Amino acid sequence: MAVGNAEAQRKIINRLKRARGQLDGVISSAESGGNCRDVVTQLSAVSSALDRAGFAIIATAMKDCIADPEGTNREDNITAEELEKLFLTLS
Repeated sequence: MAVGNAEAQRKIINRLKRARGQLDGVISSAESGGNCRDVVTQLSAVSSALDRAGFAIIATAMKDCIADPEGTNREDNITAEELEKLFLTLS
């Protein structure tokens, strides 16, 4: 997955790992018969964390597009139209 420079990639992966941890908590809570309100609240937090990771990936790609509009130095060579579609899938 090409998500920009190493620092951006590290931050995105950390977000995804936190979301995975939150999801593990949701699963444990649901398996143990946790309170419905608590399970849904935790699930909402997981969803939000995943959305933030997705937006960070798109933001990084947008920065790359601005820095290299022709896509000559990018592996994915994603277009502005594709970025817009990806953004809309998260909104």
